[in-house]
Amino acid sequence: MTDLQARSAAQAQNTPGNETRPFGAYRPSPMLERLIAFTRRMPRSWLGRRLAYATRQIALWTLDGRPIDMESMGARMRLYPYNNVCEKRLLFTPQYFDADERAILEARITDGFVFVDIGANVGGYALFVATRAGTRGRVLAVEPQPKVFERLVYNIRQNPLGTVKAVDCAVADKAGEVTLFVDEKNHGESSVKYVGTANGPSVRVAAKTLMDLLADEGFDHVDAIKLDVEGAEDLILEPFLRLAPDSLLPRLFLIENGTGRWQVDLPKLLAGRGYKLIAKTRVNLAFERG
Repeated sequence: MTDLQARSAAQAQNTPGNETRPFGAYRPSPMLERLIAFTRRMPRSWLGRRLAYATRQIALWTLDGRPIDMESMGARMRLYPYNNVCEKRLLFTPQYFDADERAILEARITDGFVFVDIGANVGGYALFVATRAGTRGRVLAVEPQPKVFERLVYNIRQNPLGTVKAVDCAVADKAGEVTLFVDEKNHGESSVKYVGTANGPSVRVAAKTLMDLLADEGFDHVDAIKLDVEGAEDLILEPFLRLAPDSLLPRLFLIENGTGRWQVDLPKLLAGRGYKLIAKTRVNLAFERG
């Protein structure tokens, strides 16, 4: 993005009222709609990705910082494809958005499925599961960043599911308040662990342990948990795996692969509670308990 486009994006994201306007207020123009349709048709091949990304860049030049209201992965969303890689993928190339991980998850979704999404961002995973889990399903979307949380709540409200709840807190190894380090170039890489090299902003946010979170929400079981917290997965799971009763252990964990940043051997801890590694993708690990 050029400096002018970056300024436009910042202005749009800081303009009050974007999340109060009704869905459809930011419909794509016919030309932009054709460009998005083209990127979404591209296959998961090297050439397909190159064509999709080149076309995406052309589309971004035409946006001038505006959000876009569109359906993605079966749900209606308002997306800001600028300083958040997740929203960029959801808008232009949802077919590339953790496709293998979502296939593993979808194969296990049944009516009444219970899913906890830690690091929910703007709701891609949470809404994907909710649209498939039926009216008895239950989805908890946890997101600590205030601006991103507003977008998450807006997206949930655009889909008449009634099974998704958003919670604005961090999940950590202890309850209280923690510092969240915000990556201004990609809000999806913000973390309670300082993992960036630039001096980005930080914000203090409420934090809960995973055990406390599940207890506060009244869960007696969970079918799957997804964790995407930029290297802090070990902080969350070490106490949980040590203390949780078998009844609260999910059948499936989808975990961002932070092996180089974890301070404990998380796969070993998971193996100790009966989990096996069933898939390793470019960025995530999938563990299943028999």
